[in-house]
Amino acid sequence: MKDTRKKREELRKTWDPFLLVPFTDQEEKTGKLFVFLYYVIIFIIGLLMLAFGFFSKSALMMLISVSSPDATTISNRPFSLLFLGCSLIVPNVLVFLKMLWKITFTDSSLPSKEVLFLVCGIELLVAFGTTVLTVVAMPHFDIITNIMILNSVCILPAVTQVINPTMDKMTKWLMLPPLLSIFLVLVGFVLFFVGYQMQRTTYGVVGNKDIYLYIGLAIGSTLLVSLNWWENFTSMIKSKRLDRIRLDLEASRNMTYLISSVVRIVVTGIVVGAYVPLSGQSWSSIRNVSSDKITIVLSLFAIQAISSALCHWFGVIACKMHAFRRGFALPTIFTTPAVFVAFLFMLGMRYNTVKGASGVGNFSLTMYCGELNSTLGNGVLVAEMLFRDVSYGLCSNIRVGDQNGFGMALLGVSAISWWIGLVLSTLYVWLTNMTRLERTTELFVRRLYEAAFIDQSMLLNTRFHIWLSDIKTTEASIKTLDHVTVYLCSTMWHETYDEMMTFISSLFRLDRYRPKHRSQRDRLSLEGHIYFDDAFIEETNEQSGKKTLYANTHVELLVRVIEEVFRSFGSSKYSIFDEHKRLSDTGEQKIMSTPYGGRICYVLPNGNHLYIHLKDKLRIRHKKRWSQVMYLYYLLGWKLTRKYLIRQDSEDHKILEQQLKKEKQNTYILALDGDMNFQPSALMLLIDRLRMYPTVGAACGRIHPTGFGPTVWFQKFEYAVCHWFQKTAEHVFGCVLCSPGCFSLFRGAALMDDNVMKKYATKATEAAQYVQYDQGEDRWLCTLLLQQGWRIEYTASSDSYTNAPQEFKEFYNQRRRWGPSSLANTLDLLNTGKETSRKNSSISRLYILYQILQTAFSILAPATVCLMIAGCFTFIFGLNGNISLFLAVLPPVFYTVICFTCKSDNQILVAGFMSIFYAFLMAATFLSIIVDMVKQQTFITPSGLFFIFLVVLYFVAALMHPQEFHLVLYGFIYIICVPSAYLLLNIYALVNLNNISWGTRETATYEKLGTRKAKKNVKYEKKCKCLCWNLEFQVNEDQKISASSNPEEVVLLNDASESQNEETENFEAGAIDDTVDERWIQQLQENTDHIELVEDKLDEDEIPFWKGLIHYYLEPLKEDKQKQSEIIKDLRDLRNKATFVFFFINCLWIVCTFFLQLIGSGVSINLPKISVDGETVKDEEIHIDAIGLVILLGFAGLLMVQFVSMIYHRIYTLIHRMAYIGSASKESEKKPLLKSKAEPWDPEMIPEPEKNIQKKRKSFDGQLEYSGINCHGMD
Repeated sequence: MKDTRKKREELRKTWDPFLLVPFTDQEEKTGKLFVFLYYVIIFIIGLLMLAFGFFSKSALMMLISVSSPDATTISNRPFSLLFLGCSLIVPNVLVFLKMLWKITFTDSSLPSKEVLFLVCGIELLVAFGTTVLTVVAMPHFDIITNIMILNSVCILPAVTQVINPTMDKMTKWLMLPPLLSIFLVLVGFVLFFVGYQMQRTTYGVVGNKDIYLYIGLAIGSTLLVSLNWWENFTSMIKSKRLDRIRLDLEASRNMTYLISSVVRIVVTGIVVGAYVPLSGQSWSSIRNVSSDKITIVLSLFAIQAISSALCHWFGVIACKMHAFRRGFALPTIFTTPAVFVAFLFMLGMRYNTVKGASGVGNFSLTMYCGELNSTLGNGVLVAEMLFRDVSYGLCSNIRVGDQNGFGMALLGVSAISWWIGLVLSTLYVWLTNMTRLERTTELFVRRLYEAAFIDQSMLLNTRFHIWLSDIKTTEASIKTLDHVTVYLCSTMWHETYDEMMTFISSLFRLDRYRPKHRSQRDRLSLEGHIYFDDAFIEETNEQSGKKTLYANTHVELLVRVIEEVFRSFGSSKYSIFDEHKRLSDTGEQKIMSTPYGGRICYVLPNGNHLYIHLKDKLRIRHKKRWSQVMYLYYLLGWKLTRKYLIRQDSEDHKILEQQLKKEKQNTYILALDGDMNFQPSALMLLIDRLRMYPTVGAACGRIHPTGFGPTVWFQKFEYAVCHWFQKTAEHVFGCVLCSPGCFSLFRGAALMDDNVMKKYATKATEAAQYVQYDQGEDRWLCTLLLQQGWRIEYTASSDSYTNAPQEFKEFYNQRRRWGPSSLANTLDLLNTGKETSRKNSSISRLYILYQILQTAFSILAPATVCLMIAGCFTFIFGLNGNISLFLAVLPPVFYTVICFTCKSDNQILVAGFMSIFYAFLMAATFLSIIVDMVKQQTFITPSGLFFIFLVVLYFVAALMHPQEFHLVLYGFIYIICVPSAYLLLNIYALVNLNNISWGTRETATYEKLGTRKAKKNVKYEKKCKCLCWNLEFQVNEDQKISASSNPEEVVLLNDASESQNEETENFEAGAIDDTVDERWIQQLQENTDHIELVEDKLDEDEIPFWKGLIHYYLEPLKEDKQKQSEIIKDLRDLRNKATFVFFFINCLWIVCTFFLQLIGSGVSINLPKISVDGETVKDEEIHIDAIGLVILLGFAGLLMVQFVSMIYHRIYTLIHRMAYIGSASKESEKKPLLKSKAEPWDPEMIPEPEKNIQKKRKSFDGQLEYSGINCHGMD
């Protein structure tokens, strides 16, 4: 038989080599335009960082110059010194506010006394040194010295690099840069002192008698300031005391920085306050400053403060965009030289101006200094005054002339020495490697920046240990880095051929993008699992009574799809003559029977595994939530946790606990639907979010509905609006409430947390639980994560596509499930808001208030739509307000009666006709609003302003999403369908709250091996044939069915029919019935022409696990008629209570509006009519209902809040996308372990440890890198 089949296949290959290649098999490639755009954006960000650093340092130099004793621009020194000190404390104020925010909304522990005294002591010295250097010493030096002396603060960081014990293990050339840095900085100090000494002694320059004091203060202050980065450069020093201090500081950083920022502010204030009287000045003189001088100083202060903050922000953005060297290091290194050159250029220009004004032919620098008071130049007066002060500082200190160029040269050499010393001491910055979208706390040690040392502080604040770890990285040490395992878990049932083809192609794309044996820096392994519900058909032989199990048509279809995709994705590797090699090189494809049904094991072309779990509803509980429970316990319980628990007798418990905790954090589950279409980049972008923040329990991307027709067009715009506004607002202000199960990445540690996975496996026993647990399982899972303290995020750049309901009926049934479930989970979250906000740092009281308002608007949506329809009647037909309100309420009341009395199909039919009527009415209304604005010659009316506001808001939002801009075309359909979506659909969902059927994909029937007749409970049967007639006589058992006005109440309260329960009683939990012929294995083997499915047996160790899991959690539900009747009654009661409360609130709102209209103008607001040109029209007023205006303003305010959050989120989405493009282009330039994508992987190229993994079966030591389960169990 097998030989015959093989010959048949070989013969077919000779005449049928053609492939069915799906359009979705191509990998997403970053276009040249996007790569070009990436480099342009990086260039702009680097340029902006350089520009803001330039303005920050230039403004600081100007403030120091106008604070000089010889300054003429600002004669009142205390005033300029005051704002010079204020510029120093701006970063400390920002740190204080940031830490206060974190302490308010997050848990922050108190530091120990040792840490507090150490940090505050160092901060005191740093603040003292910074203030003395900038306020006391630098105003007495020239501007060239002031620009460059700031670079000397790298002296102690360079010293700590040299004495670091880890440096002894490095090569000699790595020791050279910090040694040269120390030498050059010291040389700079010596030349700095000698240069000024020569000016006073050799050339007899008359200057400041206390210049030696200020030189000493400057050198000493730079040493104190260099203590600022002690934590960074002592991180590699091995000391128990330092380790204890660092750990304590890390745990209490928020509170420590809050206190230390106050210390720095106080110390700076004391030094500035004490220096003014000590220098012979009086603080009382600041009252006599003129307004123009105040403007100059305040402008310099504002430029310095704002530019410093923006320079730091753009530096962080450049790092997150994976442009560390081009966008961060390069602009930062050249900030000081740019300021230096700019001031020399401006001084040269001023020199030429003064020279031209003097009319002297042989004009020298000495003459220039003498002419400063008489010439201001022809430029801007303020700029000329500032540069005159700069020139004064240069002339008064060094009195440059033609005869003393040597002293000037010494000062120039000292300035260059300091800058080169800074470059050498921060050489490690250029060798720093980082992951995509790195956290700021992982990049920089200290919070924010130093105002006086904007470029130096950002360079020296870059973490030092990153460089050391990357320099020492080898093939051996890379295995110690965090390894991420992603399980792709999908549930399937009645998917079509196209849906299966799309989804399987996505999995194969991911396999090609991330081969199993490819050595990558981010260490990622993949494994796919598909859980197929109700996969079998059971037939019973009427004569022998033996049962035969077949796979249904959908399983057969899936196997054929996998085979087609397998051939398609493997075709690029081989020629047409290597068909046998193409499908055999990947390994054996296996099929086996399991306690829950069956399993098919595929090895994909690039080594990753795909497992198809076929569920038999007679052996294991079916439906989507139970499939999720099945793979959660299998992957996180059996495969992850068990391998550590069985080692507890032979290994140290603390080590095992740490390893388990780490693996839980780095194990992710990608929840998928069986029709999803996604690119590998979508998954990688979600992984970035979970890697970046350890408190993120789940992340979702942008879901795009696909399909054709008005229903799909409505959903496309609805999805867009929800993601543009609602999702972003939830992400920015708190947490995303729902991470859709069709495409979301979950962290293993979050799912394994208390009250999450265990509670998710709870069987619904009450009416409310049926609504919350089973109607929206993904929303309930997210609620459990939020209540346990985990954060859920939204990544807009992660795009995935799903088939949306194309029929009106299917759409209504889908939303019938989603609406009540979403409301139930939101109310549950709000009910536990106090406890949740205490446990979840991302959910604040303000965010709870935001959700309350959001929920209130959603509950009042039907009444609001009714009032809008009443306004339409009034606006179009000119009817009285009360009559219009009555006419607007009448159709919803009629539809409510229909929903209570008719079947669901009839309810949806009526809703369809009413939706068409409402659509025409809404279209006429908006056209009438436009015509009325034209007639009235004004758009400043409530309806006109709101209409324009919505149009502009959606249009701007679409512009900010250029790839989705075409969706605005569907905006009109969305608007005219608002009554259907927010009025009729709400009524339908609430009245059918007791209908807990799934509503979609439930009408499919199986046909296998010919047409089968529906089985009946036959007691007697007689067949005969007469001429051309077939006569059949049957006696069937009469069965009673409990009455129900709504048939759907009965259908899905149980997962199995009564006949199923009779057969299930014969099964032990998870047991394989020997009397059942597993014909499905042979059936699927015969249906695969190109891939041979080898029958195998499940690992004996795994069988008890499945039996136990089925017994405790997934045993098929048995029918209990009494319990079923109680649940039906409870569901009706819940429906009646919910509809009463819901309709009462909406009716109350409508009645209030009705009485306000009866009262008339007494409660209305009269506003003057304003024309388009802005003039008030006489004797004409606009009457506005007060409550309606409040609701309108509230809704508009909510949209504006969401709009602001969208802008913020779009900025960081752009950062994330650019970071991915940058890192992807860099990875593509690296030589992979595989020869090429078009060549098969060679076993000889795999490192030796990985060969051993393939040769022998793994023990449960948890140390090997590629962890997965093969067809035999644990591998």
